[in-house]
Amino acid sequence: MKYEEAKIKFISTWGSLGTLWGINKAMAQIQALLFISTEPLSMEDIMEELQISRGNTSMNLRQLMDWGIVTKELIPGERKEYFTTEKDVQELTRIIAKERSRREIQPVIKVLNEVSSIKDDGTEKTKELIKQTKALHDLTVTADAMVNKLVNQKQNWITKSLIKLIK
Repeated sequence: MKYEEAKIKFISTWGSLGTLWGINKAMAQIQALLFISTEPLSMEDIMEELQISRGNTSMNLRQLMDWGIVTKELIPGERKEYFTTEKDVQELTRIIAKERSRREIQPVIKVLNEVSSIKDDGTEKTKELIKQTKALHDLTVTADAMVNKLVNQKQNWITKSLIKLIK
């Protein structure tokens, strides 16, 4: 497989995987392109390479910056804005995990806490609702704490811990 074919295959696959992270395909493809790029890319470079519209590119770059995955890079003498992404895979994973917790898990924890804290009126239905949502709340809080502990450790510790879990 030659470079161009490999690049297209990687960007396409990364785009498909993006939905598992909670981001859309174009957003993941932009991040993938920046990830393998040897230098920062302008919006026009990204549009041309991925064959997507200016609006789509702009909106997804803004979302990637909101996630903390993509940053603007100033190039002296250039008027265009250039973009780059985190190149360290473990740091990228840490950023994504923290952002997913903030956007997805924390709101669920809040709802489960509210629901499991309703007043017990003595009925079986209410008791079951409280019991089950409290159990889900506790499990979700524990899982989120474990993920946060893992992603907040030094990178070498993460790698060693994951390798131990896999073996």
